[in-house]
Amino acid sequence: MAVHVSGWVAPIRSYRADAVPRGRAFYGEGLRAGEDRTWAVGYIRGMASLDPRAVLKERPSIGLISGLVVAGLCALVSLSFDVLDGDPVQFSIALVLAVAPVPLLLAGVLALDRMEPEPRANLVFAFAWGAGVAVLVAGILNSLNLLLLERWLGRSAHDLVATFGAPPVEETMKGLVLLGLLWFRRQELDGPTDGIIYAGMVGLGFAMSENVSYYISALSENGPEVLAATVVLRGVLSPFAHPLFTSLIGMSVAYAAAQRRNASGVVMIIFGWVGAMIMHGIWNGFALFGGLGGLAVAYLLLMILLIIELIVIIRDRRRIVGLINRYLPPYEAHGLINQADIFMLSSLRGRRQARVWAKAHGGRAGVRAMADYQLAATELGLLHARAARGGVEEPAFRTAQRSLVELMAYARMSFPLPDRHRDSAARGVPPPGYASGYGAPNRWAGPQPPPPGRPPHPHEQEPPHPG
Repeated sequence: MAVHVSGWVAPIRSYRADAVPRGRAFYGEGLRAGEDRTWAVGYIRGMASLDPRAVLKERPSIGLISGLVVAGLCALVSLSFDVLDGDPVQFSIALVLAVAPVPLLLAGVLALDRMEPEPRANLVFAFAWGAGVAVLVAGILNSLNLLLLERWLGRSAHDLVATFGAPPVEETMKGLVLLGLLWFRRQELDGPTDGIIYAGMVGLGFAMSENVSYYISALSENGPEVLAATVVLRGVLSPFAHPLFTSLIGMSVAYAAAQRRNASGVVMIIFGWVGAMIMHGIWNGFALFGGLGGLAVAYLLLMILLIIELIVIIRDRRRIVGLINRYLPPYEAHGLINQADIFMLSSLRGRRQARVWAKAHGGRAGVRAMADYQLAATELGLLHARAARGGVEEPAFRTAQRSLVELMAYARMSFPLPDRHRDSAARGVPPPGYASGYGAPNRWAGPQPPPPGRPPHPHEQEPPHPG
């Protein structure tokens, strides 16, 4: 996740260095008992190129807002067609049944996005695109295909369109938003997990709107029994079908984002796109022509795809942890991180425990600071990885690096250390609950004060190189 100011990364939040309570020790300082802390506050002040009292938030661009408006209008048009297909009562029932599981499904997708959360505005847009633009245009194109084929094939045209026509149309409409991310938000695609998350959002939006149509059709044409069966099949047994199909495109787009705009990225996108259409067609075809046996085979293939993608996410999470361990240790000399922090950042459990620790000792401000510190540290590791593969120019790297370093510094100043733990911290032991499981206290090396004299200015110290 990143926040953009003037086209590049800026701190999500900043903290007032001069608002640090006097008489309290802060874990981020790493000072021994009795030593002066004023140099640390001055050091942080010296780093600030932005107003430290500002609280920077994500501001959606005009293009993003316009896209959300268009997607919303398309969703309203699509729902108006559904209203015309059935009476208001049937529409209301179908809408409730289609929307009811969405919060739980969204929670399931977002639970996979905890290591490096994506910007909320981007996630909302992806969902809105699926629920509005994609489902409306796909519905129109599928209807036109059906009208054309019915002239020659009669009633059998419906199943053929569902098997061979709908998958290319629907996957293309869903995949377009992923291509948009690749073109306009390339820096947000840091790995296959990001592609899966965005694909999941657009797929859930598409499935929600599509289910309204299916539920109205089932209720109006066949009654409550068929409606119940349709809800079980689409809403209970296969709610992640659309997200899983489109995630093949998402992973291929994320791969392309890591390349230097060469042919391999294009080839991978084509493979992912074709794979999504084939999986979608197999699912529809087996469900329509294979009976219960065919449906079971299709469901098995869907579960295999789900397991594969979960493995990909786990491996990608380990990759991010590896980047943190590789690129962040050089920042120890700048007082931004230590071995206990790296240990904490290396697992979701450790991050959660650190936020609990920060909330217990610093309240809402403490947990907010810890969350920002964790996110900025993760983004810093990913930034180095992009630079190492040539995905960011040196000036842009330095601008982004400085912003993330400032955020980490401000956040670190907001980690309060209770007085009873000052002595142990002075001996190099992290406070209880901060990095549970971190052994060998002698490995922990907190930020060390500079030599006597004028505090160093960050511009006078060479920061880690992007490589």
